[in-house]
Amino acid sequence: MKTVRDQGPLRPRFYMVVRALIAGFARIYWRFGVDGAEHLPREGAFILAPVHRSNIDTPLMSTLIHRPMRYLGKLEMWKYGWSAWLWDSLGAFPVQRDTVDRDAMRKCVEALRRGEPLVVFPEGTRSSGPVVKELYDGTASLAMRTGVPIVPVGIGGSERAMPRGKRLLRPVRVRAVVGAPLLPEATEEGRSTSRRAIKALTERLHTELQAAFDQARVRAGD
Repeated sequence: MKTVRDQGPLRPRFYMVVRALIAGFARIYWRFGVDGAEHLPREGAFILAPVHRSNIDTPLMSTLIHRPMRYLGKLEMWKYGWSAWLWDSLGAFPVQRDTVDRDAMRKCVEALRRGEPLVVFPEGTRSSGPVVKELYDGTASLAMRTGVPIVPVGIGGSERAMPRGKRLLRPVRVRAVVGAPLLPEATEEGRSTSRRAIKALTERLHTELQAAFDQARVRAGD
C-alpha cells in the first residue's frame, strides 16, 4: 500500500490547470463566492482550516489563492495507481486517520517550513449540521511548531450541494467566508509547546470557525 514516504512530486502546472477548471465550474454552477479574501496571506506558509460538510469542500479551497496548496487526505484515496498519481500531483499527503500518523505530520511540518500553504480540516472528517464539532489539536499543534498563522474558513451551502452519501451535484448557492488569521503564541527556541497553549489555540480556532461558518451559511441561504 502506498505510504507517505514514497509519495510522488507536486506538479504545479497540472495543479493550476485543475484549479482553473474547478474555479470556473464553481462560479457558474454554484455561484461560488468568497467573503474576507483579504485575510488570505499573499505569500509564505499558513494553515487553511475550513469546516467540512461535503466532498466538494477540498476542491473549492483550491480556488481561494493563486498558488498550489498542500492537503491531507485519507489513506484510502491512494489505493489505486491512477488515484495515487492524481493526489500526489495535486499536492496531497495521505494520512491514517485511526492513529497518530507521525509521517504525515512530519510532511506537513516540512511543507510549512518550505513556505507552502497547507489545508487541514480541523474537525478531522466530514460532519453534518450547523454546529462546528469538537476540533482535533493537530491543526493548532502544527501552527505552534512552525509559527505560521491559521486561517479559519466557513463554507455555506456545500452540504446541500453534495450531501454525504450522494454522488450528484446540486446547483445551489455556495459561499465561503474567510476569517482573520490566528497567530500562535511565540515559544522560546529549544522549548516545546505546552499542551495548554495548544488547547487554547484550538479553542480560539473553534470560536472563529463557528463565526465564519454562521456567516457563510447566511450568505449561502442555508
